[in-house]
Amino acid sequence: MSKAFIAQVIQDSADLTGAAANRAAGALMEAIVKELKKAGKFTLPSFGTFTVKKTKARKGLNPRTGEAIKVKAGKTVRFKASPTLKKAV
Repeated sequence: MSKAFIAQVIQDSADLTGAAANRAAGALMEAIVKELKKAGKFTLPSFGTFTVKKTKARKGLNPRTGEAIKVKAGKTVRFKASPTLKKAV
């Protein structure tokens, strides 16, 4: 799914112009990112929950050379589907 796809769905369902739908899709994505940064969690009822998880530093391998490298600690986003979404799919 892309931003263009979301904008198209918004345009069709709300009878908006393409530019307005594109702005709305962008604003939606920005709001989700902002909430993830602020609270570390974002829930869409009947769809699922996005959560920010911390990853530990670890050792990895360079796939080209096989050389051991250090991977820094960081953050990643996880998604857990709601039971409603699981039943629908």
